[in-house]
Amino acid sequence: MQQKIVLRLLPQEAADDSIIRSYIAQSAAQPVSAITGFYRLKQSIDARSKQVWINLTVQACINEPFIDRPEMPITYKDVSQSKHKVIVIGAGPAGLYAALRLIESGIKPIVLERGKDVRARRRDLAQLNKEGIVNPESNYCFGEGGAGTYSDGKLYTRSNKRGSIDKVLHIFTRFGADDSILYDAHPHIGTNKLPQIITAMREQIVASGGDFHFEQKVDGFTIHNNTITGVTTQQGASFHGDAVILATGHSARDIFELLHRNNILIEAKPFALGVRAEHPQSIIDSAQYHCPIPAFAPKNTIVRPDHLPPASYSLVEQVDGRGVFSFCMCPGGIIAPAATNPKELVVNGWSPSKRNNPTANSGMVVQVEIEDAIKYFKNAKGHSYNSNDPLLMMRFQEDIERKAYQVGGGNFVAPAQRMVDFCNNKIATNLPDCSYVPGVLSSDLRGVLPGFVMRSLQQGFQAFGKKMRGYYTNDAIIVATESRTSSPVRIPRDAETLQHPQISNLYPCAEGAGYAGGIVSAAMDGEKVAAAISVLLTGCL
Repeated sequence: MQQKIVLRLLPQEAADDSIIRSYIAQSAAQPVSAITGFYRLKQSIDARSKQVWINLTVQACINEPFIDRPEMPITYKDVSQSKHKVIVIGAGPAGLYAALRLIESGIKPIVLERGKDVRARRRDLAQLNKEGIVNPESNYCFGEGGAGTYSDGKLYTRSNKRGSIDKVLHIFTRFGADDSILYDAHPHIGTNKLPQIITAMREQIVASGGDFHFEQKVDGFTIHNNTITGVTTQQGASFHGDAVILATGHSARDIFELLHRNNILIEAKPFALGVRAEHPQSIIDSAQYHCPIPAFAPKNTIVRPDHLPPASYSLVEQVDGRGVFSFCMCPGGIIAPAATNPKELVVNGWSPSKRNNPTANSGMVVQVEIEDAIKYFKNAKGHSYNSNDPLLMMRFQEDIERKAYQVGGGNFVAPAQRMVDFCNNKIATNLPDCSYVPGVLSSDLRGVLPGFVMRSLQQGFQAFGKKMRGYYTNDAIIVATESRTSSPVRIPRDAETLQHPQISNLYPCAEGAGYAGGIVSAAMDGEKVAAAISVLLTGCL
């Protein structure tokens, strides 16, 4: 007999399979010897009270041979001789999952990636961190796997309308991710493990007969009678296909410019802007797990109970009708430079799989509307603007990033303040240690952030300090600027066909087009678009 059993366990109990087995036996009114095996279905932490609990749901086999978790049946066909070809621009989560889904349907994907493979990409990231030199085509945003590869690998999403979250997670495990992502309430792979998984996905695409081209930056579209038939690249190559999936990510400004120059409809889109806030992980653990930090404890002392992971948080506050919220929170993580152009400063955060760094960081951002950008440029000296420009929000984003670079003094040194000082408009003579490798400079962030963002964050931080003990502290450092939260442009598409309303067979996809946010939702959107193309080309899913 197989039985689903729900348990509420202490953290140390949930870490011991023999104890879990005994609780299963007790719940099923069976001897322990009758429990032939089990696997986890769901696992979450309940830290609402002083005693932290683990909520665990398992599938147990009782008095029958153990049957392990079933694998999701997915077949990748040989598409080397397929009569149908689809160009996939971008090898991030959306592009990779779109390519794999096309292969399931017997369609050959031609994947074009402007950046390098994950191994070569590491050298460019090291140069950015250590020397302050950014390669515009190979950085934290561009290259195999997209921004997600070196940006933590969180797989949590609230979006389940775009497609199957389970399928996305099962595909990750097929290519090397740990099975824990299938049951953990907040699944996470880790930046150190993602590159191998992304490489395995690419190897499957190539083994199935798909084409994969690195360092091919699209610079032109081949369009006849409002139907796209191919693309050209900066490297002089031409590619042709039955459809084109545009999965270029939220930072491909050159693609937005290319669409605009070709009079292909795009729209300005609101996004969120702010900073990265970094605390000692011990402060976050103490607040979330209700465990005090001992007096005179050395900095970075681990205070959380055994068998509990570094704690995370999710915070939101309305300030004068404007949302202020945490974004991409990274327990045991670091802050990284995410710029894609020289003299523009952007930061992001990531965590390794063990989340074992001594600091925790999160984007803390404010929603920015189109009207805010119009007012910003109207009041700025030396700026011309068009309120109807579909690239208005992108221009606003660029301007803030240039200011951050200038205030930091160059070489991607980031302007920063202590949290309480930030809220009181004070500049400290020194700053806490920070995980951001290029370095930080004590600065007045009023020289970077628009006034409405600054004021909203100041009130937000103080409100968060009332919600979360120890959060509002000068031991936390505020680092500017977090500006790549989502795309500043939306590329419209038909709700039914998923094609661009103006250009047939052009499929705007995922985060860069404004239809996803994060690895899982981008992957689901890639699958969704590929499925729509499959129906069009083959008549079946």
